[in-house]
Amino acid sequence: MAPDRETFHAALVSRHGAERQAKFDAARVAVCGLGGLGSNVAIALARAGVGHLHLIDFDRVEPSNLNRQQYLVAQVGQPKAEAMRENIAAINPFCEVVAETLRISPENIAGLLKDDDIVCEAFDRAEQKAMLVSGVMEAFPSKPVVAASGMSGLASANEISTIRAAKLLYVCGDRATDVASGIGLYGARVLVCAAHQATMILRLIDGGNEP
Repeated sequence: MAPDRETFHAALVSRHGAERQAKFDAARVAVCGLGGLGSNVAIALARAGVGHLHLIDFDRVEPSNLNRQQYLVAQVGQPKAEAMRENIAAINPFCEVVAETLRISPENIAGLLKDDDIVCEAFDRAEQKAMLVSGVMEAFPSKPVVAASGMSGLASANEISTIRAAKLLYVCGDRATDVASGIGLYGARVLVCAAHQATMILRLIDGGNEP
């Protein structure tokens, strides 16, 4: 039998402590891009009991996504934001999820992300990453951004790390391999980078500010 809200929350408190879980409960995180990085980040945050997730992606699930992204074969063709909302509901039905199928642009950043505490950049392409990071830093100079750079290929996962690139900008990855370089994207290494992002987000929610 599925646990009710009280039982589910008590299990989280038993793992995280009441004070920390209260911070997770109240947190609002935007995950921008729901591919190999964002889909894994979103699920990690939902499992930790983050109370409010804002999921944004304009794309649909494709068969080529399934080697590294947290979708099911039956979800091929669905908008990623809606498919991820379904999957989170199956994992943590008490997480409040706002799912939006749209493309983020410099023109809509300020309105789109105004209610979120932390922004996770999880795009594929360098120009999209730069657009989002610069847009958030300009519109919300006091809002942390957790970004990613470099998780392609099969080099050692130990090369992936988290650095503090600016006062409120954190970058996870090896900062060398490019998604367009032709060396492939592998679920395990992408997951390591996503785990770094999710961990940094949880640390920020908890009040830490160092990687």
